[in-house]
Amino acid sequence: MKAEELLLLARAHGFHLATAESCTGGMVGASITKIPGSSDVYLGGFVTYSNKAKETLLSVPSSCLEMHGAVSQQTALAMAAGCSASFDDCLAVSITGVAGPGGGTAAKPVGLVYIATAMGMTHEVKRFLFSGGRDEVRQQACEQALASLGRHILAHL
Repeated sequence: MKAEELLLLARAHGFHLATAESCTGGMVGASITKIPGSSDVYLGGFVTYSNKAKETLLSVPSSCLEMHGAVSQQTALAMAAGCSASFDDCLAVSITGVAGPGGGTAAKPVGLVYIATAMGMTHEVKRFLFSGGRDEVRQQACEQALASLGRHILAHL
């Protein structure tokens, strides 16, 4: 789903959106805010590249990061929940992953990305393994984050 379509859908059904990004570094928020009039739907976002930022800005428990790591479904869910709570339980998406080219391991290879959505007590997380270089991984993650927001809206109409 393209950002334009997402904004139309969110606007039509009264949803407000927020973002919590790590490996995409603000790409999702940028793709939304480049569209004129997005401010009536998009409330804001966080770029939490470091663990400290995840803890401080999104209230991700340090125990979650220590036990599961920054790139995990648990951290993605905590990021999305913290973002949603920061904006009065709006629909939030979070992205955390290994964009590469370095930093991958056998358990968490380059291209591994977790994308979560949260709104109040409703949440979902998906695991993706994208291919390509750093820019391609980040772009695919951005596109899937927009699609995840759209799916969440459609599932909760």
